[in-house]
Amino acid sequence: MAPRILVFGTGSVGSVYTYLLSQVVPASNITAICRSNYEDAAKHGFTIHSTIWGNDLNVKPTIAKTVDDAVALADGELFDYVIVCTKAIPTQPSTAELIRPAVSANTAIVLIHNGVGVEEPYANMFPDNPLVSAVVYSPATQVRPAVVEHKEIELMHLGTYPANDAPAQAKDAAKAFADLLTAAGATAKLHDDVQAERWTKLLVNASWNPICALTRSRDQQLMSSDPEALDFVRDVMREIASVAEAYGYGDRVNEERIEFQIGRASVRKAPGVQPSMLADALAGKNLEVDAIVGNVVKLAKQKGVAVPMLRTVYHLARGLDGSFSR
Repeated sequence: MAPRILVFGTGSVGSVYTYLLSQVVPASNITAICRSNYEDAAKHGFTIHSTIWGNDLNVKPTIAKTVDDAVALADGELFDYVIVCTKAIPTQPSTAELIRPAVSANTAIVLIHNGVGVEEPYANMFPDNPLVSAVVYSPATQVRPAVVEHKEIELMHLGTYPANDAPAQAKDAAKAFADLLTAAGATAKLHDDVQAERWTKLLVNASWNPICALTRSRDQQLMSSDPEALDFVRDVMREIASVAEAYGYGDRVNEERIEFQIGRASVRKAPGVQPSMLADALAGKNLEVDAIVGNVVKLAKQKGVAVPMLRTVYHLARGLDGSFSR
């Protein structure tokens, strides 16, 4: 029997994975929670234009405004997977609380979030449910409500949370979800410890993301306006790497990885990449400051690792984020 799936958060990434999963699961088995794009998604479904899979790709899942509505529409059928694709921004009630009506005893929760330490609220609220942590590389932008442009790459790293003490049920759920994605034509890599991938991505996310947002500049624009900007970013990356090393991931997040990422940014054509925090800042939207930067500062403090530059970036970015709520 095909699994039943709830996708909580169908912006760019959520829409892409809704489409991909529909290649192996009937669209009627997928329910998508929508907010600003609800009317368009309810009428037309989601349209994907991809440099990998093609243009004008359409999927029409069941559309709901809230999780309570989704549960009502399911008419007693339980969800096998709840996939959380929202940005990791604190809300009241929390995202973990919002998805609770859809989580039954055997529901696997898949977290597609940026940052580190993002799993803890879900682990606390759902201690007996399989929890799958995912790191995604999938450049996608919602150019109009329920219309997404996707480019270049689609890759999901995933594994259980926690990594070492996860029960067999969680391990089985992670493998089953990876197999489902693979059958759908996605690229899924299953890891014993996916946190290494979180730290690897964080090296770029916790440096370029807030720095570009604070300067209102893309990476190449920043480098061209300030000859010492690249050295500054490199030093922030080194602080991130020092925290990663303290938590056992120094083999993945190190000087070699730093120079690789610096080299990538250095050769980009102007005006360069627009990180998600910059896009949100320009739109006056709240930023994923705590998940991407703040949690690293907190983890550094717990291990006694000095991160003065990153701490400064964090508090400045937090101030910027707060300005959008006033």
